[in-house]
Amino acid sequence: MLSLKIAWRNIFRQKRRTLLTVLTMLGGFTLSAISIGWADGTYNRIIEMFTRNRLGHIQVHAKGYLDKPSLYKNIKDYGDVGKKIAETKGVMSWTPRFFTAGLASIEDKSMGVQIVGIDPVRENEATRFNKKIIEGDTFSEKASHQAILGKGLAKTLKADIGDEVVIISQAADGSIANDLYTVTAILESGNMTQDRSTLYLHLKDAQELFVLYDAVHEIAIIAEELGQVDEVTERIRTKLDNPELKVAPWQEFARSFYIAMKADKEGAWIMLFVVILIVAIGVLNTVLMNVLERTREYGTLRAIGTAPLQIFRLVIYEVAMMAIIGVIIGTIISIPANYLLSLQGIPMPEQFTYGGIEFTHYYSEVNLHSLYLPAITVVLSALIVSLYPATRAARIAPAKALRSQ
Repeated sequence: MLSLKIAWRNIFRQKRRTLLTVLTMLGGFTLSAISIGWADGTYNRIIEMFTRNRLGHIQVHAKGYLDKPSLYKNIKDYGDVGKKIAETKGVMSWTPRFFTAGLASIEDKSMGVQIVGIDPVRENEATRFNKKIIEGDTFSEKASHQAILGKGLAKTLKADIGDEVVIISQAADGSIANDLYTVTAILESGNMTQDRSTLYLHLKDAQELFVLYDAVHEIAIIAEELGQVDEVTERIRTKLDNPELKVAPWQEFARSFYIAMKADKEGAWIMLFVVILIVAIGVLNTVLMNVLERTREYGTLRAIGTAPLQIFRLVIYEVAMMAIIGVIIGTIISIPANYLLSLQGIPMPEQFTYGGIEFTHYYSEVNLHSLYLPAITVVLSALIVSLYPATRAARIAPAKALRSQ
């Protein structure tokens, strides 16, 4: 306790030097906290865009479907499966989807398309499907032979609202799937590749056309919180308890996207390393100069019987106290800063609309990750670089130190 009291008094003896050291640590902490909060906010917003707005946080498929999609690998009695999913804690909504391929024709224009059957009510609730409509009206609640085309597909087929599109494919029973649908809307999902080849039908129409009643190929699930996806996934697996169904979080069914995001996010560690390096150099410089200036003081302490370990601890305590002060003040500054950036954000150079969502700003995020990581790195880096000055002070020879000016 005595060493702590002496260390506390010592840091106020050279106020200017202490202020410079604390400002170095404060600047490093605040810069790191805002950078991490900004990175987390940006990445999480992008993840939400790809999951909540399109793919879902979690998906359920028949076993083997993701490896080799097939019309025949489907989920039977999907209503019962969906009911169990809805009863799972942490689930906000779910929506069934039907996938297959076919040929779409409007007058003399034809093109191979991916046919997606959706439940309009559930899809609107889960992924805001109706918000992606750029022209026309979304599906009626009841199936009525309506079709919605992706923007690129509509351009290729030269389709207008009210045109009739013929779909030809093969049904699950081997018969020819052939029927006529009215184009009611044109959609922009935010994925140009997908919009060039996707045609949407009401789920009931798709099931009737392909003779697969009460069957779907995918159930997309929206969790209440992005951070709870892994927990909710495990709960759903337990709830369904069906080896023929595969329950996968977004990191699995969107693996290429996840790997790219993870690699990009890990690049932020370079920024953190630079900040740590700046803090370490600043602390080393000020602490070492402090030790050199107090050579006579440490020599006197040694002369009156103070053990080298006590002097070593005294220097470490001083640095630790300054680091803690810097972290406390940095926390007080960074939390409001990240909060304001999470509300107002930073304007993007160019605004754009993606999947029915308009992006105009980069947003930050207030979380523990943006506080404890900078705190640990700043304190540890300060303590590590102070080991050399502390060791130097502890090894000062009393006689030589007392003769120094």
